[in-house]
Amino acid sequence: MATKAAGIAAGAAPPPELSSRGLARRIAQLLVLAAITAALVSSLPGLDDVRARFAHAQPAWLVAAGLLELGSTLAYVVAFRGIFCRRLSWRFSYEIGMAEQATNVLLPAGGVGGLALGAWALRQGGMSTGHIARRSVAFFFLTSAPNFLVAAVAGGLLAAGIAPGSGPQVVTLTLALLAVAAIALVAVLPLVLGRVGAVGAAEADRSRLRRAEGALRRGAVTISDGVADAAALLRERDPQVLFGVAGYMLFDVAALAAAFAAFGTVPALAAFLFAYVIGQLGGLIPLPGGIGGTDGGLIVALSLYGSPLALATAAVLAYRAFQLGIPAILGAIAFVQLRRTLSSADAPAALCEPLADPLPRVRPPAREVAAG
Repeated sequence: MATKAAGIAAGAAPPPELSSRGLARRIAQLLVLAAITAALVSSLPGLDDVRARFAHAQPAWLVAAGLLELGSTLAYVVAFRGIFCRRLSWRFSYEIGMAEQATNVLLPAGGVGGLALGAWALRQGGMSTGHIARRSVAFFFLTSAPNFLVAAVAGGLLAAGIAPGSGPQVVTLTLALLAVAAIALVAVLPLVLGRVGAVGAAEADRSRLRRAEGALRRGAVTISDGVADAAALLRERDPQVLFGVAGYMLFDVAALAAAFAAFGTVPALAAFLFAYVIGQLGGLIPLPGGIGGTDGGLIVALSLYGSPLALATAAVLAYRAFQLGIPAILGAIAFVQLRRTLSSADAPAALCEPLADPLPRVRPPAREVAAG
């Protein structure tokens, strides 16, 4: 992930799929898929309950869902600026953050496409490749951390019978333990990968290892430094990082809850949160916007943990319309603005330098933290 982002950052122009024409073509494809989905829901037999839910939807809750999803996209921008560089202008941060989200929606790259676009834009703006790669790793881990924490806590409460909610207990416990294991693995990654990178550097000097192996070991160092940067950023307790990372997920969860309220009732909290996190795994399937994978995963997970199938289907479809549509539209506009900014401004990210070294593994003095 970091290697790909850094590689694109070194180029003079984004790859064809990230061009204005390529993104416009993806938006058209997304609109076609949305029209097909709407036609199927309105015409297929066996979906009468779903159609009835849409017919009796409460518009105010749908408006709330849209506004909350907008809040999630803006929180992403706040997190982006806080993690990569707090000296970036808000306009430039908005353009990159929104364009990244549009790329994540429109390209079947499982979230890597957005980071790659951001890496390219920051490199063209004058930021060092090493800092971009490390902070891309930090950004990925920090924005993913709330999902794993929710899966561990909500899953544990459900499996122990402390929180109300139905669902397969063995599956719930297994997934909760896997989330805990993933958190523990990330915690020890800097120690493990740092040693691998150090050994690799010594061996390369003695035996001239092949280029591919050297790149792999450099990638291990980058991931190690990125995780260490993520930990240091959390220790700083910067409001931008904390609000951005938490808000990106919480506003999105709230948007789905508002969609449920528009068509019926919101499920029990722990079961709802756990189903949300597990259902989002469908987005790992390499489809544009996770269409089909995320939708199906959410509907199945929510139904498995107690939501009526018709209610879950209607709520997820409405929620996904906002989750895909808002970043696609705003992000496409932001991408056009970003190209103009990079062509007219004088290295808008250069003011972040020097940022060549990883953050200290211990809390830095207050004076250095304030300098960002």
